[in-house]
Amino acid sequence: MQHDQTLLAKIDAGQAAIGVIGLGYVGLPLGLAFAQKGFMVLGFDVDSEKESMLRAGRSYIHHIPDERVQAVVSQGRFDATSDFSKLGQCDVVIICVPTPLTESRDPDLSYVISTTEAIKRTLRPGQLIVLESTTYPGTTDEIVRPILESTGLKSGSDFFLAFSPEREDPGNAQFSTTTIPKVVGGCEPLAGSLAEALYARVISQVVRVSSAATAEAAKITENVFRAVNIALVNELKVVYERMGIDIWEVLDAASTKPFGFMRFNPGPGWGGHCIPLDPFYLSWKAREVGVDTKFVELAGEVNRAMPTYVVDRVQQGLNQQGKAVKASRVLLLGMAYKKDIGDTRESPAYPIAKRLIALGAQVSYHDPFIDELPNTRSWPGHPVMRSIALTAENLIGFDAVVVVTDHSSVDYELVQTHAALIIDSRGVYRSSHERLVRA
Repeated sequence: MQHDQTLLAKIDAGQAAIGVIGLGYVGLPLGLAFAQKGFMVLGFDVDSEKESMLRAGRSYIHHIPDERVQAVVSQGRFDATSDFSKLGQCDVVIICVPTPLTESRDPDLSYVISTTEAIKRTLRPGQLIVLESTTYPGTTDEIVRPILESTGLKSGSDFFLAFSPEREDPGNAQFSTTTIPKVVGGCEPLAGSLAEALYARVISQVVRVSSAATAEAAKITENVFRAVNIALVNELKVVYERMGIDIWEVLDAASTKPFGFMRFNPGPGWGGHCIPLDPFYLSWKAREVGVDTKFVELAGEVNRAMPTYVVDRVQQGLNQQGKAVKASRVLLLGMAYKKDIGDTRESPAYPIAKRLIALGAQVSYHDPFIDELPNTRSWPGHPVMRSIALTAENLIGFDAVVVVTDHSSVDYELVQTHAALIIDSRGVYRSSHERLVRA
């Protein structure tokens, strides 16, 4: 029996051993989904603390309860390790590692490359390798495949290589890993068929496309679409504010049109692991083929400018009260990049906090999902900051409160009653009052 038929039989029988590299917001829920469907799953991560927590049946991601981890660990269907030499035990290896940007906003594929090098060391005939990390079209064919084929094994006959973009949306109560349609594309038809069969075992709908590059382009397109429209509505917010027009009332009215309009809400900037990064991946690749993505790059400029706009509105609000930013006490409500999650990746709260600190403000924050700011690329070398309690006594002590993330559990009435000044970047307060500045 040929390698593809042997692997397909294992997948169909639910007996394929699944390896997931990168146990973050994408890899962990995916690994748990496979384990819950009866597959044996081995999760790989360089963070030994994650390994220890998962083996103890504990989750480090807010929206994934401990009970979900405990169930599959206790049944022996899920294990975690930092020993990448065990990759050879897996029939399928799924790559879910970060794809950040360099300081010059070029693609940083170092995690993908180092992970692929690790897979190469144990690669054996009959394995399916799937890249899920968001990247520019061509990465799977041009970066991953040559590394793996340097073993002498050939993609499409000895091993199989595909791309299937992650579509996780942390905190979304309507859609989860298994109910979000899954796009898959193989570097060769056999790989595409195997990937399609694999994900069909756990995902409600699998969308097969003709190639890995097409699947990569689909993911980039989804996020560029969002980035451009977020930039548009943020720019409209600034324009309408100068005109004395409420952007939220405008959007409410425009949303009544039953066709031809899709609502996007303005905010303090963009955040998360995809939208602030993916447009630049596309722009970089486009330049390589001699095309300028002017529209995409302009959207990036608009969105990156929004944290500065928010800080400017803080300055204006304080000035109206006869105060300077320097030495003022400022409370940031929310550090997560979006509501009701504890994810701070690329959050606009970071540049807002950094800018205020640079201007001499004393900055604190409250976030019900983030007890302490993690030491990350966005917050390196800064003093430890912990979330403070949201009480009337604490609120009275601040010169300004900035709504950065509109978490549902925050008592905004308490804030309105006791805050000396509110800078609202999320449209939480729909009625104007003398201590409110919209941003």
